[in-house]
Amino acid sequence: LADPLIVSGGDDYKIKVWDYKLRRCLFTLLGHLDYIRTVQFHPNAGQFPWILSASDDQTLRLWDFQKRSCLSVLTGHNHYVMCASFHPSEDLIVSASLDQTVRVWDTTGLRKKQSGELPESGPTGLGDAASQIASGISQARASGGGAGAAALNVQAELFGTNDVVVKYVLEGHDRGVNWASFHPTLPLLASAADDRQVKLWRMSETKAWEVDTLRGHANNVSCCLFHPKHDLVVSNSEDRSIRVWDVSKRVGVQTFRREGDRFWILAAHRSQNLLAAGHDSGMLVFKLERERPAAAHGPGGSEKLYYVRGRELFCHDYAQSTGGASGVDVPIATVRRVGQQAQTDGIGSAPRFLTYNQHNPTEGNVLVCSEVDGGSYELITFSLTNASGSVTDGKRGSCMGPAVFLGKNRFAVLDRHQRQIVVKNLNNETTKRLQPPAPNVDALLDGGASGRILLRADDRAILFEVQSRRVLGEISAPKIKTAVWSPDGSKVALLCKYGVVIADRQLNQLCSVSDTVRIKSGCWDVSPTGGTSSELFIYTTLHHVKYCLPGGDTGTIRTLEHPLYAQRVVKDRLYCLD
Repeated sequence: LADPLIVSGGDDYKIKVWDYKLRRCLFTLLGHLDYIRTVQFHPNAGQFPWILSASDDQTLRLWDFQKRSCLSVLTGHNHYVMCASFHPSEDLIVSASLDQTVRVWDTTGLRKKQSGELPESGPTGLGDAASQIASGISQARASGGGAGAAALNVQAELFGTNDVVVKYVLEGHDRGVNWASFHPTLPLLASAADDRQVKLWRMSETKAWEVDTLRGHANNVSCCLFHPKHDLVVSNSEDRSIRVWDVSKRVGVQTFRREGDRFWILAAHRSQNLLAAGHDSGMLVFKLERERPAAAHGPGGSEKLYYVRGRELFCHDYAQSTGGASGVDVPIATVRRVGQQAQTDGIGSAPRFLTYNQHNPTEGNVLVCSEVDGGSYELITFSLTNASGSVTDGKRGSCMGPAVFLGKNRFAVLDRHQRQIVVKNLNNETTKRLQPPAPNVDALLDGGASGRILLRADDRAILFEVQSRRVLGEISAPKIKTAVWSPDGSKVALLCKYGVVIADRQLNQLCSVSDTVRIKSGCWDVSPTGGTSSELFIYTTLHHVKYCLPGGDTGTIRTLEHPLYAQRVVKDRLYCLD
């Protein structure tokens, strides 16, 4: 819909169409005889200027918002109609009612009538009285009487029209159904009901049948929808939780609980990974999965980027770029699934952090960390010449946050129970345990040189030398996410939630930039010539690509449609993962 319109339905039985730029109501549609539960514009409102409404008067109504008239009254439910929605691409409507049924309606007749493909004919298959009325109307039409149109409206009110017909009635819930929604592309439906169940249904041309039931909610399920991109159903309930279900495996993969507020409604963004849920005291907008890919560069300003996509660890070789491509992806290993969600590609089980051992020139060592079950790591070792043919993995353990390499054959993890720094060798054997120099350390970050680590504690970063147990420097920065060291190791950029702090290798602050939106990623220039290497830091926010110089000069380079994760800057090229 190009116009800035929103439609609302109220407990005053009225439907109102508003211009949200002018902030005023343009017109009101009257006809429902009880509270209105849901209203929706047709997905292709440019071609079909329709509004669909569902009401406690046990009907659905279709309206033309350009002519401001009622096109059709859909009768058949015998209790409150709790929701109704259009199919995103086909001539179908789904409705859910407290009469314990879900109905699917076919709007082909109405579409053809509206686009002039069908001659307007009186209703068929009605009783004698009705056919007499109908013939009377056609005579009145022939004589061009205005009374005929009035009579037709009366008849439509009495008997409905055959423009919209019921295609399926889905029975299976044993309490009232609160919500039903179509899958965006597959012939599937999901429904949510007061029997605490979410049901999946499949449709063919001729019939529809129940496929499965998702059980787990502890109270009335208010709403459910298919995720626009992933094979997931999201539901929420008066049990104060939002649940995510895997459609193919039909198991719950995530539960989000809220204290004290019942959930009532859900919505999904059409193109971005954003969902919204309404509860007793407001609404929240959230992402199902963090989007930032787990990635790290090989040694120095190297030509190799290691990252995880799905379950595979890839090496992206920039040096082999040909014909405008940014390089070649070489698969190295499959990352094992960990934790209770191992049987599904559950939400949140994807690797969060990836660290490459910069201190080992002879072989590749990668630590992949995920946040499942409190945090865990996996060490993957491979030869640099024949990456995928010589992989050893299987060295695992639990940790908190990212794991960090300290030297050629040592790495450190944070023990989540005692909050100790644990140093291990590449055989995964513990060689040392240290108490951190400050309480509340909740993550280890790269220290920029062998034997050093950055500790994140509250709103500061502490540079710590493991061997001598000395604190080499300290800097305050709120909500630190990651640390990015320059290729020559002389500077570090601390990426915070809403800003970037750049410091030297002793952690003395050089400059700091704050932003109003979230910082997504950043990387240092590694151009071999031109003097910008390690002097130019590029970072991305939700909406922009920006730059920052250690002297404090900052600026915006370009805007972004979607968040990108910057990995490498060479001359005038920025390489990103999405």
